[in-house]
Amino acid sequence: MGKGTVFRVTLPVARSEQAEITPSAPPSWPCGAGRILVVDDEPMMGSVVRRMLSSEHDVITLTSARAAQELVISGERFDVILTDLMMPEITGMDLYETLVEVAPEQAARVVFMTGGAFTARARDFLNKVRNPRVDKPFDLNTLRALIYSLTRAPGGN
Repeated sequence: MGKGTVFRVTLPVARSEQAEITPSAPPSWPCGAGRILVVDDEPMMGSVVRRMLSSEHDVITLTSARAAQELVISGERFDVILTDLMMPEITGMDLYETLVEVAPEQAARVVFMTGGAFTARARDFLNKVRNPRVDKPFDLNTLRALIYSLTRAPGGN
């Protein structure tokens, strides 16, 4: 022992005449405005979206479109379904097509999250459907405003 390096850091005391910096508050949205399902094969993306929205909404995240299909087929209903467009096994497009068949009112509530439509099928699909989409990375306030508009649409909460 007795070996190593010791550092001493001395910082000046802030003077009172310096302006205080206060972060701008994001717009406030009504609490509990909707029930949101987030489907993304990237667990981190689902986690980020849940953190962004859970103070205002009931948010459920899944990493599998198959699990999302099962929830809706079993009778679960959501005000908004945010789904990644491109996922392994079952894509967001496949999820949407299943919803059109089994729960068309839920298909109308789908919002596609995409980092880009990299296949001809994905580009054609996005050009064909009228559902909104958000491009990754997305802005919190833009996403919140979109969800607010969808949860306040006829048939929403």
